[in-house]
Amino acid sequence: MSERAERKVITGKVVSNKMDKTVVIAVQDRVQHPLYRKTVLRTKKFKAHDENNSCNMGDVVEIMETRPISKDKRWRVVKIVEKAVIV
Repeated sequence: MSERAERKVITGKVVSNKMDKTVVIAVQDRVQHPLYRKTVLRTKKFKAHDENNSCNMGDVVEIMETRPISKDKRWRVVKIVEKAVIV
């Protein structure tokens, strides 16, 4: 029997929690432009499953790749790394 591969884990910021049990995570990545060699900030958004609706806007969370949960959801929230400061 073969062993399962390690699942991807990424860290990002919650940009929306308006859906039930779903949050949208924005992950920023710095990449170098292939021709001009300038560093560009690239943002990618992922929908992640939040079972307890515990995430709020601005929280920094860790998400892990998982089986398809719905049409767009392939990630789930593992833990909240940093809670957002409410002013």
